[in-house]
Amino acid sequence: MACGNCGTGADGKPAGCKSNGYCSTSGCNKLGVFDWLTGVPLPQGQSAFDGVEVRFKNTRKSFFRNTSGLQLSPGDLVTVDAAPGFDVGMVSLAGELVRAQMARRNVVVETYDLRKILRKSTQEDIDRWHAARKQEDETMLAARQMVRNARLDMKVTDAEFQGDGTKVIIYYTAEERIDFRGIVRTMADRFKARVEMKQIGARQETGRIGGIGSCGRELCCSTWLTDFRSVTTSAARYQQLALNPQKLAGQCGKLKCCLNYELDMYIEAVKSYPSQNAKLKTQQGTGAHMKTDIFTGKMWYGFKKPGEGFVMAGFPVDVVRDIIAQNKQGIEPEVDLNMADEPEPAVKAPDYENVVGQDDLTRFDNKSKGGKKRGGRNRDRDRRNDGRGPGRPSGGARQDRPQQQTQRPPQEGRPPRPQGQQAQGGQPRPEGDRPSNSGRSRRRRRSGDRPGGGPPPSPPSA
Repeated sequence: MACGNCGTGADGKPAGCKSNGYCSTSGCNKLGVFDWLTGVPLPQGQSAFDGVEVRFKNTRKSFFRNTSGLQLSPGDLVTVDAAPGFDVGMVSLAGELVRAQMARRNVVVETYDLRKILRKSTQEDIDRWHAARKQEDETMLAARQMVRNARLDMKVTDAEFQGDGTKVIIYYTAEERIDFRGIVRTMADRFKARVEMKQIGARQETGRIGGIGSCGRELCCSTWLTDFRSVTTSAARYQQLALNPQKLAGQCGKLKCCLNYELDMYIEAVKSYPSQNAKLKTQQGTGAHMKTDIFTGKMWYGFKKPGEGFVMAGFPVDVVRDIIAQNKQGIEPEVDLNMADEPEPAVKAPDYENVVGQDDLTRFDNKSKGGKKRGGRNRDRDRRNDGRGPGRPSGGARQDRPQQQTQRPPQEGRPPRPQGQQAQGGQPRPEGDRPSNSGRSRRRRRSGDRPGGGPPPSPPSA
């Protein structure tokens, strides 16, 4: 797959990752190949394969022979032999993996039949190559205008100049054979170069242009697919797909190549199922096959009785086999057309177990009961200090009483209690009913806060 975060610079090299087209995602160019044999040493006494794969514009690739023993790596610009002149391309693959690529593309493995790599491209070769590439867009638009004027039923899709600028390849698509001998001479006079017309198919055109498919990924024909096999509607029928041309056709206007990817698996699975031409004879009527779901193992049949509506029912494969076997014996069994699927056992998903308990989100929601009691006593004490007891009506006159400070200093955060304060019943609290302060005194003595303010007494000497 091509890189998603790298662009291609003016010189043809990737810009962004700085890996010269040799990153872990199979390069930054179309039909990139990842060399997984990089760094693997050759056995002793074996020489390296001298074949090199060179990439040109878009998806055009060719194999050349490295006769000079140059140290080439993917991303290097090389000047190769052309007929006539020379061309400039980028090394996309070198080493032993080139042998497998040549066998895959049905190219003769003997490299003596291949053209040679002349040298690594010099700056003069690169400048001349860049000047020729700048003319490609203008040449393509001019060729389209010339084809339109000649009223030829063909579509010019791309133009590619040779590295030395002496030759231009015009790519076009057409439904029928085109006689373009007259327009070739006109183009040669206009472009001042040798013109070669090359017809390509709709899929090759889409691979050269590129794009994003309905699956959300780059097109297969522009990333890795090189052999375009014929795709028929039978592939969609085997997979029980709706024959909708808008969904089955790709950007090239032909059936999608991915329809063949899982076709073999579907064919093998359907072979183990009962024949789709067999009809089910039951007491509820005769059922004709509608579709087969190989993932759930069910076959769907449609039943229609005179005077009744059409019913579509799905049966497991074993049930279908039993019905067909009974039909061969002349028996028409009774079936349930509203057969419900067996409920699948609920699988409890593993939940997160809070072993320690420190991650409980509600651990701060529970308030302590002691705080509520303390808050209640504070509210009652405030009401008593204001002179409003439970027996006194709201809004009454407040009785002013002389307040005497006790000898005990007031506790921090608590207002002083006046002497002679009344209890809830309106009667003064006797001295003996007051709660003992022994516990508070003990805490005060432990903390060093004595009524006298002095330090604690020293223990007696032994």
